Amino acid sequence: MEKEINDYINEIICGDNVEVLKEFPDSCIDLTVTSPPYDNLRSYKGFEWDFEGTAKELYRVTKKGGVVVWVVNDATINGSETGTSFRQALYFKEIGFNLHDTMIYGKNNPMPVNANRYYPCFEYMFVFSKGKPKTFNPILEETVTKGRKNRLKQRNTDGSFRKAYGYGKPVKKYRPRYNVWFYNVGGNQSATDKIAFEHPAIFPEQLAEDHIVSWTNPGDVVLDPFVGSGTTAKMAALNGRKYIGIDISEEYCELARKRVTDATKQMNITNALIK
Repeated sequence: MEKEINDYINEIICGDNVEVLKEFPDSCIDLTVTSPPYDNLRSYKGFEWDFEGTAKELYRVTKKGGVVVWVVNDATINGSETGTSFRQALYFKEIGFNLHDTMIYGKNNPMPVNANRYYPCFEYMFVFSKGKPKTFNPILEETVTKGRKNRLKQRNTDGSFRKAYGYGKPVKKYRPRYNVWFYNVGGNQSATDKIAFEHPAIFPEQLAEDHIVSWTNPGDVVLDPFVGSGTTAKMAALNGRKYIGIDISEEYCELARKRVTDATKQMNITNALIK
């Protein structure tokens, strides 16, 4: 008997993500935020994974208008970056996703490397959508030129100029954030709880939260098929979203469950004190 998505809501599931996702009904996930293992930069307990199988299942389970945020980077082997991230992005397009945005996750304090190249300080955040995104709650930042008259011009395809949108009107106080996002990384900076660092590679809690609030509304379902330390699940729960996490390592699943449980308990205590 086919299971309902509610059977998996607010659960961390241990298993091969492709096999677990095959149990999900079609079009049941609003947002996926994940960072898969890439180019064997981490062993992750020696487990392997099926990229194409994962991508196909993500397309099937994503709702129309849903979004997949794929945080990935490339290893450098024999002096050359592998290009795995770009090949993956093109495959997502081949199977039906739109490449809605190519975003950058910049690191304010990257780990120094001894090499004949500039310090690497970013990863890609490919934002794939199944059709036009159904939800966009842009994070706003204060505009430097707020209140001044808009005098911006744009070029036409023939090189001539035209007045930009809103020309002559006062510049608004706030604008949507640019698509390069910077975060502090490393010990006691990527996460607010120490147990997160029992996992070898975590992305910042704020990164997960920023995508969750951008592409979903309260009550929506957020998936991480490589849940690892549970950052996506934790931030989904703290922002009033439903979560589903999958990981093949039972050790990491237990870590993720503890983080989510501890965070939600603390949130409930805080909310009770406020009331």
